[in-house]
Amino acid sequence: MAKQIMSSSNFLFFSLVLLIITVLSPVPNFASASVEEGNALLKWKETLQISNNSLLSSWIPLPLNSSTSIPCTSWFGVVCNADESIQKLNLTSSGLRGTLQEISFFLLQNLTHFDLSVNSFFGPIPPQIRLLSKLIYLDFSQNKFSGEIPPEIGSMVSLEFLDLSSNNLSSTIPSSLGVLTSLNVLSLYQNQLSGPIPSSLGNLSNLQSLYVAENNLSGPIPNELGNLKSLTFLVMAMNRLSGYIPSSLANLSNLYRLNLAHNKLSGPIPIDLGKLKSLTRLLVSNNTLSGSIPSSIANLSNLQFLFLDQNKLSGPIPIELGNLKALTNFQVSQNLLSGSIPSSLENLSNLQCMFLQRNNFSGLIPNELGNLKSLTDLVVSNNQLSGSIPLSLANLSNLQLLYLDVNKLSGPIPTGLGNLKSLTDLDISNNKLRGSIPPEFANSTRLRRLDLSSNHLVGEIPKKFGKMKSMLSLYLSNNQLSGNIPLELGSFHELLVLDLSTNRLNGSIPRSIGQWAQINYLNLSNNKLSGKIPSEIGPVPLSPNLLNASVQGNPGLCGNVTGVKLCTSQIMKKKNDPFRQKLILVIMLPLIGVVLLGLLTYGLIAYRQQRKKSPHKPLEEESGDYFHITSFDGKVVYDDILKATNGFNEAYCIGTGGYGIVYKAKLQPDNVVAVKKLHSSSDDVDHSGFLNEVRALTNIRHRNIVKLYGYCSHAHNSILIYEYLENGSLGSILKNDVLAKELDWLTRVNIVKGVANGLAYMHHDCSPPIVHRDISISNILLDSDYEARISDFGTSKLLKLDSSNWTAVAGTYGYIAPELAYTMVANEKCDVYSFGVVALEVVMGKHPGELITSLPTLSDDHHLVLANVGDSRIPPPSSQVEKEVMSVLRVSRACLNYNPLERPTMHQVSNLLMKA
Repeated sequence: MAKQIMSSSNFLFFSLVLLIITVLSPVPNFASASVEEGNALLKWKETLQISNNSLLSSWIPLPLNSSTSIPCTSWFGVVCNADESIQKLNLTSSGLRGTLQEISFFLLQNLTHFDLSVNSFFGPIPPQIRLLSKLIYLDFSQNKFSGEIPPEIGSMVSLEFLDLSSNNLSSTIPSSLGVLTSLNVLSLYQNQLSGPIPSSLGNLSNLQSLYVAENNLSGPIPNELGNLKSLTFLVMAMNRLSGYIPSSLANLSNLYRLNLAHNKLSGPIPIDLGKLKSLTRLLVSNNTLSGSIPSSIANLSNLQFLFLDQNKLSGPIPIELGNLKALTNFQVSQNLLSGSIPSSLENLSNLQCMFLQRNNFSGLIPNELGNLKSLTDLVVSNNQLSGSIPLSLANLSNLQLLYLDVNKLSGPIPTGLGNLKSLTDLDISNNKLRGSIPPEFANSTRLRRLDLSSNHLVGEIPKKFGKMKSMLSLYLSNNQLSGNIPLELGSFHELLVLDLSTNRLNGSIPRSIGQWAQINYLNLSNNKLSGKIPSEIGPVPLSPNLLNASVQGNPGLCGNVTGVKLCTSQIMKKKNDPFRQKLILVIMLPLIGVVLLGLLTYGLIAYRQQRKKSPHKPLEEESGDYFHITSFDGKVVYDDILKATNGFNEAYCIGTGGYGIVYKAKLQPDNVVAVKKLHSSSDDVDHSGFLNEVRALTNIRHRNIVKLYGYCSHAHNSILIYEYLENGSLGSILKNDVLAKELDWLTRVNIVKGVANGLAYMHHDCSPPIVHRDISISNILLDSDYEARISDFGTSKLLKLDSSNWTAVAGTYGYIAPELAYTMVANEKCDVYSFGVVALEVVMGKHPGELITSLPTLSDDHHLVLANVGDSRIPPPSSQVEKEVMSVLRVSRACLNYNPLERPTMHQVSNLLMKA
């Protein structure tokens, strides 16, 4: 009994002690975690620049010793878990600028979601981010982070979503990312990553999306990627990947999109890709793939986009491709494909775009193509197609763009094409079409561009054409058209280009052209027009935009226009003008006196100098700085050039610049060079400085800079000898509507890249750096493959007597950096500005004009899109090429920044474009 009482007493004692401890112990503070984390975030906030204060205005300092959960309940972008510890931090699109250096990652260890996308964070991603060990979702996309991807991210094994795209990250992709086996999405596109794709990524068994496009990645595509059985998106475009497309990719049975475009892949397209039954997009454009198109592709029943263009594929289009009923976009342009266009393509009932241009297709255009009711774009230019244009094409009621140019098509133009109400662009030029122009074209009220040039068309220009109010460009040149220029064409109020040259048009030029307020190119040359030229195209331009107006080659025309004879009334008026006669006497009599006095003085001086001379030296040794460059011997080259150009006869002139006239000279044995004869006399040139600079320039060897072979200083002329480039200047091509069509979008992008590479070399790889100071489309030359070469670099500064003073303004109006108006100091950033103008002009096909001044006022890039500013003379690019063009537009905008300090360097520009 006593033991029971003792046991009860002990129980009561311990219960009492427990009660006292419970009462005296403090209540657990669940809010303390969020307070500590909140203070850490406030410290980080103090280092940030915030463009929109309203977003983080809720992040207020916490009261001292606060135990409240303010960050969890009222802070923008903050979400807490049940323990009131910060679990999610979402600050996307918050207008923030700063770094991650001040974040106390060790205080945020419960964070599972971290989103800083679409801001302006810069600097490196700290390796301490590994302390966020519970992180599931990490999105730092669309910022300005630089440096390497921290290998330590590989230790964050809970990650399911990792997006570091659209930054400036460099170095390689860490192989440690292959440890993140929980990862569903890995997005690294639009950075500056280089090196190979790690084979360890093949271990990411749960990966569904892999985006590494628009980097500088090289090497082969790892075979191990074929292990990613869950993969639905594989996008690796716009890199430098090489080697074959691995057949192991055929194991990706869930793959929805495969994009390998714009790389250096070679070899055949794997036949096994026909096993990817879920595939909707197969994009392998712009590689060097060879062999035939596998017929197994016809098994891809869900395929919507098939882009095989710009490769070296050969053979015919497999007739089995007609089974791709879901296909909407089919592009095989710029290959070596041959044979006929298969009629089985009529089964592609959902097809909207078909691009077959620049191949070797022959035979007829199939009548069956008229069954493709959904077709909006049909381009079969630059092939060997023959026969007539099928009447069935008139059934394509949704057709907007039809390009059949540069083929061997014959017969009449079908009148039914005029019933295509949606048609905006029609080009059937450079064929063998005959007959008259169907007046039914007037029914195509949306038509903006019509090119019927270089055929055998006869008859008159239909008067009904005046109904086409949307017309921007009309090309009817190089035909046999006759009759008058219709007065009704004056109703083309939006007209930009009219080319009626080389026909048999007669009568007078109608005054109604005075209504063309936007025209920038007008060519009426080589016809049989007569009468007085209307004053609207005389000395006062028809339009402030008019770049070229030609009326030459019309014997019956007269007027005050270059290349055309004066009208009789104008001649008589000039002859009978008393004021003019008096003016001639006032000017000529003193001038004759000055000339006679000058000749007398020159004769005396020459006579005295001749008597002082030792025995007479040969002409080439009297006053010449000759030196040996490559295969040219200066002692004889001057005489050879004189013979080759017939004494610099204007018949050999191929261009005129601000500093000289350029001639084409064919030297023996069969060396063709371009020779620039400087305007300045030999006395105006600082020979020692000029010669040293020229010798320095001859050491430059870059594929995008014109080679300078040598310099000849002669008693009568100073000349520069360059390599001759077949396609002349970029300016002459862009201003010619026929030649401009040869510059497709990819060619234009490559031209811009070439100019950027050349300038980057001059600015960053030459010692001392060379500043061009006159970058314009006139000083960009193109070789036979349309590869860009910078010419005339440095010439303007080299011609200054004081070589140390380069501050005088030089350059071409419309390309000069604005700061030169007040600083007069030319540096590399002036070239960057000029490059921005050139890049924009290449895309637009014309000088951007006032758009340059309005760019800083635009809040975003929505206006600067291809649909608004692109050259309408060429067909729209593929979606992949359009991305490259958009990269050019974005870079050009950055280069045109009014603040020189905020412009990129040409090295940065070159790197950015290399990713495009």
